[in-house]
Amino acid sequence: MFVGTASDVGKSILCTAFCRIFKQDGYTPAPFKAQNMSLNSFATPGGFEIGRAQAVQAEAAGIPCHTDMNPVLLKPTGNTSSQVVLNGKPNGNQSAYSYFNDPNREHLFGEVKSAYNRLSERHNPIVMEGAGSIAELNLKSRDIVNMRMATHAGARVILVADIDRGGVFASVYGSVKLLPPAEQALVKGVIINKFRGDERLFDEGKEILQQITGKPVLGVMPYFTDITIDEEDSVAVDSKAKHPQAGKVNICVVRLPRMANYTDFSVFEHIKGVNLFYSDVPGLIRQADVILLPGSKNTIEDLIEIRKNGIAEALLAAYRAQKRIIGICGGYQMMGERVEDPDGVESTVPSTEGLGIFPIHTRILKDKTTLQRKFIFKDHGEEVCQGYEIHMGETHALEAFSPLNHYTDGGSEGCWHKAHCWGSYMHGIFDNKAVLQDLLKDFDLKEPGFDFHHYKAQQYDRLAALVREKIDVPAVYKFLRS
Repeated sequence: MFVGTASDVGKSILCTAFCRIFKQDGYTPAPFKAQNMSLNSFATPGGFEIGRAQAVQAEAAGIPCHTDMNPVLLKPTGNTSSQVVLNGKPNGNQSAYSYFNDPNREHLFGEVKSAYNRLSERHNPIVMEGAGSIAELNLKSRDIVNMRMATHAGARVILVADIDRGGVFASVYGSVKLLPPAEQALVKGVIINKFRGDERLFDEGKEILQQITGKPVLGVMPYFTDITIDEEDSVAVDSKAKHPQAGKVNICVVRLPRMANYTDFSVFEHIKGVNLFYSDVPGLIRQADVILLPGSKNTIEDLIEIRKNGIAEALLAAYRAQKRIIGICGGYQMMGERVEDPDGVESTVPSTEGLGIFPIHTRILKDKTTLQRKFIFKDHGEEVCQGYEIHMGETHALEAFSPLNHYTDGGSEGCWHKAHCWGSYMHGIFDNKAVLQDLLKDFDLKEPGFDFHHYKAQQYDRLAALVREKIDVPAVYKFLRS
């Protein structure tokens, strides 16, 4: 189990790496995170929903993802509340206060343990991931994801610390020493992550950490930017480009307050000649060659916000200028005539006008659609594409238009109403060659048909190779066999 001194220290990446390493070494690993909080989610083959990080880790392990890998998913709907997804299905909305003080919390922990037990019967080893810091003393008695889960599983625990943010000695020492003795005994070692420069400069630091904690430093991972693994949280967007660049095809993702599944657009970061940037500045959005309106956990509230801040006006101006504008999931809903939420599923506002680009009407429902799909994009009948749907809304046409995608098992979805605009519920749609080639065909790019699936497999192998080089993997095997 990989746990952290804080959030965003690199637990997810290391779990991904070890899922790949164990697979390469002939084992049948599977990832597990008891409780995840993220707006990046994924649909399982069975039609359920889990956190994106565990879906990525499952992909690295070479297995289909399953709800047992992430039994509790919290999807924030605002600053203090979240939708609770239990075993892949919505289980109502709760404030953070009520969630952590829920009298049924032990029942929830029971569900988590049952999911782990089922998974451990099918796979070996289980690569577990903690959440945030293991030393949040005010929440420890209600914790269902860190050391209580490690104790249930009898896990060999590795503590991950981010040296780039500073204070690594205090954070490692405090994280270990604030645990009760029985939990300290589960911690077998420490990994120092995101080290910049010559790691030999930290040789003395490793010795000091071992002396003060009694735990060996298993390795020092460098700060790297040349290996690409999908991130879990939208906090990573802060480090991405925010401006158009001259001489490139500029693709702008509109940065919504409640943006979801921004990894839909990761492929554009790897196409030569393309500059992908994220912005909530109307003037910069209008400068883009292609504008992508992403998913949202609260479509109505984000629609209201982009009307207030001028983004809606910028989108309509770009539309009139024949710019390419594409909406995915919540973004697709926003591009219609109206969005309604009469039951207050996502918002306290029952209805609001859309951008009016598509002749569609969306109603937010209590039941969520979570499906993996195979489809034919537009009229590209020669290539079957793949994607997945995760949405609460149901969209209806107000007048005839051409659907965007035709499912291989019958039916259709999306809107292809204008030559330069289309919308779809399909997450992962840009990972398909046919879609990329169609979108970028009018730009002077040599390789618009980027094979993202092959690229991701290469990245998992490169990550595993780097971890084998920097981390004492034989020591990890020794812990597991002891």
